[in-house]
Amino acid sequence: MLRAGFVSLGCSKNRVDTEVMLGILSKNDIKITAEPSEADILIVNTCSFIESAREESVTTILDMAECKKTGKCRSLIIAGCLGQRYGQTLLDEMPEADAVIGTGAWNRIMEAVDSTLAGRRVVITGEADTIYGQDTPRIITTPSFSTYVKIAEGCNHRCAFCSIPLVRGNYRSRTIEDIKEETVRLVKNGVKEINLVAQDTTNYGSDIYGRENLAGLLRELVKIKELQWIRVQYTYPHSFTDELINVMASEEKICNYADIPLQHAHNAVLKNMRRSDTTEYIEDVIGKLRMRIPGISLRTTFIVGFPGETDSQYQFLRNFVEKYRFDKVGVFTFSKEENTPAYSMSNQVPENIMQERYHDLMSVQSRISEDINKSLENKIFDVLVEGRDAEQSNVAYGRSYREAPDIDGQIYIENDEESSPGDIIKVKILQGFAYDLVGQKHNKGTEKCELN
Repeated sequence: MLRAGFVSLGCSKNRVDTEVMLGILSKNDIKITAEPSEADILIVNTCSFIESAREESVTTILDMAECKKTGKCRSLIIAGCLGQRYGQTLLDEMPEADAVIGTGAWNRIMEAVDSTLAGRRVVITGEADTIYGQDTPRIITTPSFSTYVKIAEGCNHRCAFCSIPLVRGNYRSRTIEDIKEETVRLVKNGVKEINLVAQDTTNYGSDIYGRENLAGLLRELVKIKELQWIRVQYTYPHSFTDELINVMASEEKICNYADIPLQHAHNAVLKNMRRSDTTEYIEDVIGKLRMRIPGISLRTTFIVGFPGETDSQYQFLRNFVEKYRFDKVGVFTFSKEENTPAYSMSNQVPENIMQERYHDLMSVQSRISEDINKSLENKIFDVLVEGRDAEQSNVAYGRSYREAPDIDGQIYIENDEESSPGDIIKVKILQGFAYDLVGQKHNKGTEKCELN
């Protein structure tokens, strides 16, 4: 029997693509292995969002290529964003690879496998218009109690810095019925938490329902009895409607968590970025979220060093971060992406200045995050246990509604020898640090637990 190994790089949306390719291979009687040295077929699902991601992708491909010399590998396939973006050029420049398939061709993974095993090097980028559905084979690679559900593919925004529309195509939503059917099946298999993802989740439904309808989707998903947590990621401020806020505020299963990639706060920079938001609108959305959803955890991302960003505009962003005190912030330096408007913009910011701003803003946020986490001491949260410490048998770890998987910190639970992964337990926070928290299992059922 043939064996296939996978490496999935980049975002959670890429991970879903990996899982459906795994499902297709498994349905075709190819066994999946976690050991690259045992694989006849190796597939690297790549990311090309920024330069560092491309570098990681190329390094990983070359690492996997070593298995052709030391392992059983007969076919090395480059999949995903890098493949969609560079196609034949990638295959020409990387003789180690046997095939390239793009984001629009994950459903043709068997065609790539069969071709390469027959000795043919192929490029299958396809049209960037595919999207998986509830009947698509899929093997979940996340823990059995938590997973991602991709509700839409592609993006209609044309931000000046972003290459995603080039590799993912225009926005296209799955139907509410399709998403709900998949979620019901996942829950029957033990999933307690779903994380809704898309390039822009708040734009959900605009292409098939004539209006943004994330609120309508959420109203259906909360009806699934055994589902306990619903987390919404990759939201955008311009589509964070009052209806959506009200649904999040009123439904206990929806985590009081909002991931809103703002990218900047200064109006002139936002305009140059071709974002549809303004400082004033962003401030209004933040105010509404915090007023209507007490205790909401807000995550965002910012780009420093966008072409033309002045010292005073950066300082405006820094002051904005200090004023609004987000719970979690990711900071990126501007990356020049070919075929995007920002690539050839004048007034490119020197690398040393971008790095100074990056480290400065990260330092500001580190202090804010630590202050916020310290303020959580002595509060009690429901925590989804994810695992146990390998070195300390009486320490477990997990997340509350405030932490998304893979990107946020964790809560370490001391003096807990009983909890198992997938359990949801009450934890009293003892110490808060800049990234993680430390707590202990709390058995007193009479004390109030924080929302979600």
